[in-house]
Amino acid sequence: MEQPPQPRPGAQTVTTTTSSSSSFTASFSPAGASTLAYDREFLRTAPGILMLAEIGLCFNGSAFILYLIAAIVDSSSVTNEQNSHNYNSWAASSFFAFVVTFCYAGNAYFSFISWRSRTSQ
Repeated sequence: MEQPPQPRPGAQTVTTTTSSSSSFTASFSPAGASTLAYDREFLRTAPGILMLAEIGLCFNGSAFILYLIAAIVDSSSVTNEQNSHNYNSWAASSFFAFVVTFCYAGNAYFSFISWRSRTSQ
């Protein structure tokens, strides 16, 4: 026989009865405590989809800023000294750092356009 979930210590339990005589037990956390829940049904609604788009948008925007900083630092460290055998490697890493930066910038732009089109509907 399966045991019902036990409430956490200090939690309050509320029992309600519906017209069909079945009972529903809910556990509420005390003041100041918070829980993080995953609601699949919310993610299928318009506000849930918008929230996910804002998260993709925020991720791409912050990745663009961080990669831009890294690309600038990487390119400023490249020196063309006569005995520097790593010049080609550093130049290539700098080039590809800017390529990745522009990819994230484009992705952030298209995420913003997608987010804007959803909010205007």
